Amino acid sequence: MTLICVLIWTLLCFIQESSGVQLSFSSASHVLCGSSLSAGSVGQNVVLTQPAAKSVQLNQKVTIDCKASRQVAHWTGSHYFLSWYHQKSGEAPKALIYGTSDRFSGISSRFSGSGSGNGIDFTLTISGVQAEDSGVYYCQSYHYINSQYVYKSESLEAVWEQREIS
Repeated sequence: MTLICVLIWTLLCFIQESSGVQLSFSSASHVLCGSSLSAGSVGQNVVLTQPAAKSVQLNQKVTIDCKASRQVAHWTGSHYFLSWYHQKSGEAPKALIYGTSDRFSGISSRFSGSGSGNGIDFTLTISGVQAEDSGVYYCQSYHYINSQYVYKSESLEAVWEQREIS
């Protein structure tokens, strides 16, 4: 079931227009910006929001927050149906985290997911940020609203630009 949901979401990802956020790199610093995206029809009252701005340097830790306006569907224990994806330019999205904090097979331990336990606030942490971490990061949630399941996604676009300092 999880794989089918991921495949459906991945297909929808290419159909829907996403709002991106810029992470730019100048010398050793990065700037991370965020935005919000609201759903249509059934889920129009669900909004996922990412922070406005923060900065990070290469090889340091960066956290990307995702806040849902409604509680994300609960799975078990501290696990909610909240996933994180990473998409590099020109490539299909790659699943990183599912169930709030579980890494998909083959994903580096530099990536970790967490939640506050309230089903609203979630965080993706990248320890030791590397240049290959550039791309679009998607926060994707699953909600049960009015007896219907609703998918939501929010993106963070990371663009790395290397400049020589003279």
